[in-house]
Amino acid sequence: MRPYEVMIIFEASLEEDDIRAGIDRATELITSKGGHAVRVDRWGKRRFAYELQHRTEGYYVLIEVSAPPEAMAELDRMLHLADEVIRHKVVRLPDAVAGRAPRAPQPAAVSVAASAPDPEANGA
Repeated sequence: MRPYEVMIIFEASLEEDDIRAGIDRATELITSKGGHAVRVDRWGKRRFAYELQHRTEGYYVLIEVSAPPEAMAELDRMLHLADEVIRHKVVRLPDAVAGRAPRAPQPAAVSVAASAPDPEANGA
């Protein structure tokens, strides 16, 4: 499981129930694929710095997720197809930022046959 942040900007004209349903669909997809939503932070309506798709404001939601990469690829696809989503961004967090210890490198597998001398190898 890897840590991710998902920023979703919904249309500002949506009702609160529609936004909640969109968030629920995203978190259900994550849990069905083996991950879990750590935190959902609703930022609310914000004004854009510039116009996006002829809109001047949107409803921002930040979701912190711990999930396998396949689940995040499916979530990205779902958000891309959703009509109520203006923009979205999925970012994998570095382990240091997520508050985790960095992964230890896996030790190289040592073959027992390669390290033991063969008595017949040199004609002995």
